[in-house]
Amino acid sequence: MQPRIVEVRQGILKKNDLLAAELRQRFRAAGVFVVNLVSGPGAGKTELLEKTLSALRGRLRVAALVGDLATENDAQRLRRSGAPVEQIVTGTICHLDAEMVARALAGFDLDSLDLLFVENVGNLVCPASYDLGEDLRVVLMSVTEGEDKPLKYPTIFNGADLALFTKVDVAEVLGFDRAAALAAIAAVRPGLPVLETSARNGAGMAAWLARIEELAAAARAPAADRLETGAHRAGIR
Repeated sequence: MQPRIVEVRQGILKKNDLLAAELRQRFRAAGVFVVNLVSGPGAGKTELLEKTLSALRGRLRVAALVGDLATENDAQRLRRSGAPVEQIVTGTICHLDAEMVARALAGFDLDSLDLLFVENVGNLVCPASYDLGEDLRVVLMSVTEGEDKPLKYPTIFNGADLALFTKVDVAEVLGFDRAAALAAIAAVRPGLPVLETSARNGAGMAAWLARIEELAAAARAPAADRLETGAHRAGIR
């Protein structure tokens, strides 16, 4: 890579990290727990998030930001949950960045929220480099994608705080090798927690929702009592 290209890229990431740090301060001051959902296309982020928003809306004040290259289809779908949802159309950009998130928050009162989900653009490469000020980065991996996905895209798995196997209702039919998938994750991110879910039939959703509720409760606790979850992005990078 040419030196000038490297310099420009480093400058962009530095600017993003500074903006992300400011966002993180805003979120923590408001007691909002922020979850960044990342995956390849078709892994089931939107379906999982729709079911999650619907399930949590009666117990927590939830909202979502949704990134997409061209359409607002996902935001329209997620609004069926009754939660506030803002679409971020990125055009040709294959990831969300902190500046996009900051602009999208203009319509939200953070003090009225407990939990904010950010559904990133479907891509396993670009989002790995961009901190959004989140507390928890969750990487989704569908059982339809192949067990070696973590080995092909190690950076995004290495930077995650939690992995979700999605669409597990069809795992047996597809011959999904669970042990091989777990071994691939362990090879690039030893100790990464893994949950298995199906938004379609509800398998594993209770454990996923319980994990999110627990972390959101910790974020709302007084600063001196907050749990160290290992999910604070500033401490991971």
